[in-house]
Amino acid sequence: MTGYGTMMTISSSNWISMWMGLEMNMMGFIPLISSKNKTSSEAMMIYLLTQSVSSVMLMFAITISNLTMNSVFNYLIMISLLIKLGAAPFHMWLPEMMTKMSWNMNMILMTWQKIAPMMMMNNLNINNKILYMSVIMSVIVGALGGLNQMSLRKIMGYSSINHLGWMLSLTKTKNNWTIYLIIYSMMTISVCWLFKQYNIVHINQINNLNMTMTEKLNYTTMMLSLGGLPPFLGFLPKWMVIQTMMNNNLLLMLMFMMMCSLISLFYYMRTMTKMMLSFSTMNKWIKTQVSPMTINMFMMMNFSLPLILIMNMF
Repeated sequence: MTGYGTMMTISSSNWISMWMGLEMNMMGFIPLISSKNKTSSEAMMIYLLTQSVSSVMLMFAITISNLTMNSVFNYLIMISLLIKLGAAPFHMWLPEMMTKMSWNMNMILMTWQKIAPMMMMNNLNINNKILYMSVIMSVIVGALGGLNQMSLRKIMGYSSINHLGWMLSLTKTKNNWTIYLIIYSMMTISVCWLFKQYNIVHINQINNLNMTMTEKLNYTTMMLSLGGLPPFLGFLPKWMVIQTMMNNNLLLMLMFMMMCSLISLFYYMRTMTKMMLSFSTMNKWIKTQVSPMTINMFMMMNFSLPLILIMNMF
């Protein structure tokens, strides 16, 4: 039902059908959150109340669209979609909700659940002031919010807010944000999948893991790629944003976003430096939880695609 609601929003040609698709998506995702943990019911309530408030605002904007100016309609719809996405300054619910869900649900929330609201943003006559204000605030919150966190779920939540700020800056160019979302989804799913395999929820658990050197290198590669460090895969979407903003003469805003990206790279590195510097004491007869084929696939994904694209440029 979640997938059907998203596809309905993407393929709709009017605002009412898009709103219906968002509601179907919400009602399909809420039962998926439910699990044996007591905190899952709290996550369901957070998601229901937040999405309901934004849906009411969206429906109100659609209802009065014929009675008010076009600018008021765009204001209301943009704010409601920013709430649904979890962009700053409406981000407070996202990291808190992610701590109460499993890694599988976090993967869906950070990737698939962004598709429908972002498609609706494309159909708007976007107001630059609100958009750029949300981009700057999302980048700041995503960078500073993860600095003092020990929970990996909250770190991934603030990472999602930071990347969402970069993604929103591409909404004025029609299709570039989809490329960013696809690459970001690949990186996020690979990192969350690794956390799920080892059942990790805190930074201290990473430091205590007895990984082989190959697994350590794989984890380091994925985190640096998520931070957008060249020459890894995660640098490509940020390169797209840099080129787009330079063409639009938004140099000051671009410099600010790049500085915040360096801050976010710091807390990515904080999750792996102690693990990389410690000596591996894993016994040879203990079977690893992650298969070597999967490790090699993730490493090839992070290394090969940038090299192929760079070779095509020359």
